[in-house]
This record gives sequence, structure tokens and C-alpha cells, in this order.
Amino acid sequence: MNKPLALLCYENLLTGNQLLNRLQDEGYRTALVTDPDRLLEQALADLPLLVAVELATRTDQVCEAIRLLKRNAATAHVPVLAYAKLGAGKGSRRFTDAARGAGIDLLANEAGLLAQLPELLDQVLRVE
Repeated sequence: MNKPLALLCYENLLTGNQLLNRLQDEGYRTALVTDPDRLLEQALADLPLLVAVELATRTDQVCEAIRLLKRNAATAHVPVLAYAKLGAGKGSRRFTDAARGAGIDLLANEAGLLAQLPELLDQVLRVE
């Protein structure tokens, strides 16, 4: 049986690479999408079980990619786990509002992402 695929889209190499390695440790195959504009195309080609995206300097571009992913009938069901450096400032509110408006399934704080990954995966993959 094939391992499930997780597509990742990130800018911060340290956190992104650590997430990639942890997902592999959790039994996932991983593929990296370096350009958010290609997220839908890659998802249609690879049929992932999960998409994980970083919200950082290209938040607007990433959110538009998520919006397109969620509007496409073939990929609308794919859960999206977004993460960002969240705090108490206005920048965090911008991430939260933009990501939720795009259709993410779960938003995680980058600070706890790796430590809480198994729980986050359980939550984002839960079928209701």
C-alpha cells in the first residue's frame, strides 16, 4: 500500500524542512510546491491526502491558491493545515482572517507546530 501524500508549500526553510521530515516520520510521502500559483495544478496531478502551507510574506498569494484549491470540485475535500507565527498583534489577525476566508481547515501557530503535529493531523483529517 502506498503512503499518503502531503503537499507542502513554505518559505521558511528551517520550519518547512522540519515539518517535511516530521510528516515523513509520521508515515507520509511529501512533495514540495515552491510556487503557490502551482498548488492547484500539483494537487490535481498528485491527489494528496493533506496540504500544509505556511502563511508568511506571500500570504495573499498563498490564500488565493487555497481559495482555488477549495473551489475546485476535484480538490475541495483536501484538508488544508495552515501555519504562521501568531501573536497578539494586528499581523496575526491578518493571517487568521485571510486564511479562514480562503477556506483553510485548521490554522496552527508555528511555535507549536512540530510539537503538536500528531494532534494537529488528527484534527485536520477528522471526518465529520
